[in-house]
Amino acid sequence: MPMSADEIEAMIKDALPGAEVEMRDLAGDNDHWAAKVVAPQFAGKSRVQQHKLVYEALDGKMGGVLHALQLTTEPPK
Repeated sequence: MPMSADEIEAMIKDALPGAEVEMRDLAGDNDHWAAKVVAPQFAGKSRVQQHKLVYEALDGKMGGVLHALQLTTEPPK
């Protein structure tokens, strides 16, 4: 069963307190998502490091229960 936007958002916010998360269903199938994550933990980190923090927040679900996630990340302005 695919992960819902609410589940993905909750996992990211739990792991990255203060994060703002915007979810978008890319294919209308609740299985291909785009997420924009703005989090204070991203300050001073490369894009790869930022994405790694999000993947870690998803606790190994990426590539399994969560089939596809397009990420945009940035620190707060």
